[in-house]
Amino acid sequence: MIEHAGDEDGLAAPVWAAFADLMAVLLGVFVLILVCVIGVQLQLSARLDEEVRQRQAEAQQREALEQALAAPLADGRITLVDGRIGIRGNVLFALNSDQLQPEGRQVLRALAAPLAGYLKAREQVLMVSGFTDDRPVHEGNRRFADNWELSAQRALTVTRTLIEEGVPADSVFAAAFGEHQPVGSNADEEGRARNRRVEIAPVPRPVRTAGAADAD
Repeated sequence: MIEHAGDEDGLAAPVWAAFADLMAVLLGVFVLILVCVIGVQLQLSARLDEEVRQRQAEAQQREALEQALAAPLADGRITLVDGRIGIRGNVLFALNSDQLQPEGRQVLRALAAPLAGYLKAREQVLMVSGFTDDRPVHEGNRRFADNWELSAQRALTVTRTLIEEGVPADSVFAAAFGEHQPVGSNADEEGRARNRRVEIAPVPRPVRTAGAADAD
């Protein structure tokens, strides 16, 4: 019986070629998966770095604000929590009134200069927010329709006073929240007194678009 070695060699060559092609495909798939994994890791790393930078920037802003408001904070007439300056309503206004009391004006005068200095170095503006308790406005008080209007007028009073005391007019605006977003219980007078408040918080300055600038 005669063996045909040439036939075996002819069969082996296609098998090895197919095996080599398969290995090349597997290698390509592995490389593709590796590239995808590295890309995902880079994205996660970049996102983590951005979050760290943002938290560091927020911490630096809070520290700068605390330093700017060191004197008013030491007096105990304001609070500073998470970058929000809180002023009790009874310091600023009499009950159901939007007329600033002498003590309230003193507090705002003490705040104006540090806040104006703080804003100079940052692309931020001040949001002045008015809040009330859940008690309805007294029926005899015809100046305000409801707590929304009372909180709005109080926020406007504080905003205008800050401007009078030196805060740039384009760096402060008023907002009203009425009886919503309480910080204490409305079931007792102590909680209601905490809810009657004004908060001042730095927020990012709105970006002016080309269309808005043209409209002006």
